[in-house]
Amino acid sequence: MYFADSNDGDAAQLASCFSPDATVCDERKTYEGIAAITAWQQDARKAFAYQVHPLQALQEQNRLTVIANVVGNFPGSPLQLSYAFTLEDGRIRSLEITPC
Repeated sequence: MYFADSNDGDAAQLASCFSPDATVCDERKTYEGIAAITAWQQDARKAFAYQVHPLQALQEQNRLTVIANVVGNFPGSPLQLSYAFTLEDGRIRSLEITPC
């Protein structure tokens, strides 16, 4: 659901994937809470016009790691990135995005 909502650019629907006190770490910056995560998503979408295409996933207890191909308006596109989700009560508690 996260990747479909992200690719659709639906900020409200994407925000519903996260717990209220969730954190996202991307490009060495940390975003805390729904408002900051929504702003991060909207800013990234405007700047890079990207799409994320999951390639493989590995789940260990409450942690899900997805390797994805990311295509957009940024140097080095396409890139493979790792999306490491920590899940709690069916929502994303934390997300760390790093290069593979």
